Amino acid sequence: MTLTIGKIAGLSNVSADTLRYYEREGLIRPAAKSGGGYRLYDSNTVRRVRFIKEAQQCGFTLMEIRNLLELRTSDAACCGDVRRVAVDKKSQLEAKIKAMRAMSKALDRLISACNDEGRSLDDCPILAALEK
Repeated sequence: MTLTIGKIAGLSNVSADTLRYYEREGLIRPAAKSGGGYRLYDSNTVRRVRFIKEAQQCGFTLMEIRNLLELRTSDAACCGDVRRVAVDKKSQLEAKIKAMRAMSKALDRLISACNDEGRSLDDCPILAALEK
């Protein structure tokens, strides 16, 4: 069964523009084109788009998702290969979280130092701290 881009968009809960973008990025491919030039996709495209969206929810970039999709179709890959990718992504996310917590604490210190909102800009402790 072949489906139009509009049908795939509705079944996948994404826009047709998103599907066109995924196609340009090589994440999906139309199975054929109709006589009128419309892209026609097979039913597996819905599953693939849902996979892409779920992977994005886990923080994977489109390049990383492309690699996961390639692993999925590789005869030489195993579940351990996918697990290593997931472990690496989790480590990256944890490093970002740690950095963001440090930024938040730095902002907390700056905000607490600025307790007189009527102070002139020349005496603003936040601006002074950022100019160090």
